[in-house]
Amino acid sequence: MLNHNQIAAGWDEYRRALRPTDQAVFDRLFEYAQLHTDPSTVHKPLFVETPILVSILIEQQRQLDDLEERLDHLKDDLNGLG
Repeated sequence: MLNHNQIAAGWDEYRRALRPTDQAVFDRLFEYAQLHTDPSTVHKPLFVETPILVSILIEQQRQLDDLEERLDHLKDDLNGLG
């Protein structure tokens, strides 16, 4: 199975075509995938990119959940001031 770096290298032309700010976002997405490499090694998908994409989605969802929780705490704090 290809590792994440090999797959990321296959996306080099696409990455270079992105705006610099989008390149940074693209790089972060592959960093997210690196955080979940263990589950990716046990899953044998039809397409080798599938575990990377799922890993990215998991990490983004974790970040969204964290932001929602922080927002809820801020709302509670602001409501307590009123």
